[in-house]
Amino acid sequence: MKKIKWGIIGCGDVTEVKSGPAFQKVKNSELVAVMRRDADKAKDYARRHNVPKWYSDANKLINDADVNAIYIATPPSSHEEYTMMAFDAGKPVYVEKPMSVDAGSASRMVKAAKEKNLKLVVAHYRNAQPLFNRIKQLLNEKVIGDIRFVKSELYKPSLPASELEIPKNAWRVDPAIAGGGLFNDLAPHQFGLMNYFFGEAERVSGISVNQDDLYNADDMVAGNILFTNGVLFNGIWCFNVSPEDEKDQCTIFGEKGTIEFTFFNQREVILTINGQRQTLSFDILQHVQQPLIEKIVDYFLDEGPNPCSGDQGALVMQWIEGFTKKKN
Repeated sequence: MKKIKWGIIGCGDVTEVKSGPAFQKVKNSELVAVMRRDADKAKDYARRHNVPKWYSDANKLINDADVNAIYIATPPSSHEEYTMMAFDAGKPVYVEKPMSVDAGSASRMVKAAKEKNLKLVVAHYRNAQPLFNRIKQLLNEKVIGDIRFVKSELYKPSLPASELEIPKNAWRVDPAIAGGGLFNDLAPHQFGLMNYFFGEAERVSGISVNQDDLYNADDMVAGNILFTNGVLFNGIWCFNVSPEDEKDQCTIFGEKGTIEFTFFNQREVILTINGQRQTLSFDILQHVQQPLIEKIVDYFLDEGPNPCSGDQGALVMQWIEGFTKKKN
């Protein structure tokens, strides 16, 4: 295999800018086919993005001889099914986050990849971005000394009824499709980075409630992760605050200072050491998944390591369940 020729299953919003165009821009990579159940939308996507083939049947895309790698960008409820179909066709998989609807499903995907000796990567794409790589470097170099704890806050207003009438919004708060609510949709970005920064967890615990009862999924989650290296993570996610109280903030506390950043507005990192404050600025990426896709292409071509393994993705799913599982 000299070039990765991608087929996308589920060419919706996430593929328009975040990921889709990057497959055409990365060296030794080409997007050759897309699939969406709505044939007209699949055809339109292919036309606008100069993709030679389009399908409304995932099986036909997977078994297209010109496609040698599959990117799954559907809602989580179908991730396992399409992954298994791709593996049955002998093709490696890049799957969106959250990896699946629950940890059990994610584990089955990992097991299948190992049994069939096929490659599986999960889209925790922030792990490859310059801003978060810089934070990782600061941590490795102990710029703020030994790390004590991490405080993360993500607050958003409730989704109004008008937005819930739009299918692309509604599925994110339908546990049958998403596995949970907005926490399941957004926390993988945060947990993926915490795993990247601090490694394995010794203990995970949390509480999850549905305060507003606007939909079936919980809208408030809080909890802790104690990492095996002694670092404590504390997080709270609230999806029913007023617009004025919207917040995205993460602070890593060390013995000499702090590292402050946001997960979803990736422009700067604020570094404070012994009271001295410094701002590190970063350009906004045009295609946020491109740095990870570059690493995936190298991995699929046997020219580099797996940048985010199925094991890592399944671990994140376990942490999500540790925060949200209801106690008997």
